Amino acid sequence: MTSLSFDNTLLLSLAGLYLILVVASVVILILKKIKPDQDFSELSKRVKSWWVLVTIFTLAMALSRNVSLGFFALISFLALKEYFSIIPTRRADRRVLFWAYLSIPLQYYWVAQEWYGMFIIFVPVYMFLYLPMRMVLIGETRNFLQAAGTLHWGLMMLVFSISHVAYLLVLPAKDGFPAGGPGLVLFLVFLTQFNDVAQYIWGKLLGKTRIIPKVSPNKTRAGLIGGVLTTTALAVLLAPLLTPLSLPLSVAAGLLISVAGFIGDVTISALKRDLGVKDSGTLLPGHGGVLDRVDSLTYTAPLFFHFIYYLHY
Repeated sequence: MTSLSFDNTLLLSLAGLYLILVVASVVILILKKIKPDQDFSELSKRVKSWWVLVTIFTLAMALSRNVSLGFFALISFLALKEYFSIIPTRRADRRVLFWAYLSIPLQYYWVAQEWYGMFIIFVPVYMFLYLPMRMVLIGETRNFLQAAGTLHWGLMMLVFSISHVAYLLVLPAKDGFPAGGPGLVLFLVFLTQFNDVAQYIWGKLLGKTRIIPKVSPNKTRAGLIGGVLTTTALAVLLAPLLTPLSLPLSVAAGLLISVAGFIGDVTISALKRDLGVKDSGTLLPGHGGVLDRVDSLTYTAPLFFHFIYYLHY
């Protein structure tokens, strides 16, 4: 198996991530003692889940490249499975779902082979054309457009978009950029998830004006602005360690990730609200299901990937 290269900078960055989790856990304990009348259970569950997520992520990254790619493929599978479990599907399309699931190992195979050309067109061209053909062969026309649309959208968001994280992983290191692909993945995933938490905390502390109450009542203007500013500042600090980005481009990356993360979050929220569900699953305490955790990544992953790929590859 091909091992991933973990230089000292990347190891220090991972250590810093664990330090942040330790500090967050201590802060929650202090808050519980200072303000015993307030409920911090949701925030506590989020931090505990973060310990699990970061540990799994670290192990997957440390073992080998193929294990790491398999980990991201598993994320796509679990998220797509949750998606199909909450959306209405036609009984006639059960066999078509098999081909949708089969696209996951194929998409990640192109990543493992570093075949960019097939990686970038497999889902939006071949799968988009193949799945409706399979549906036509079944012969059921009722709700055909709705069924095709939900299949296509699920593949784009949860297979194609998420696989961009995996392709970041196989990007080579460059002169003056020893962290390589693993550094880019850590930068993207950490900032994306940190942005979610920052928006949540700023919204709780200062949030009064709701942005889109019909979609996500807890999203506030203060939460969005605070999250964008905090995430962008952190991007500037981390970029020299984990990316080849200059100062202006690291600011642009922070703005891109924070704003795109917000859009991805509320887009999946709109889906769940339309379907009348709060969480896509219960796999992660305090976080809901896998789909609930990758909602922001569905937007940040492809946008950040092409931002980096255009500038440096």
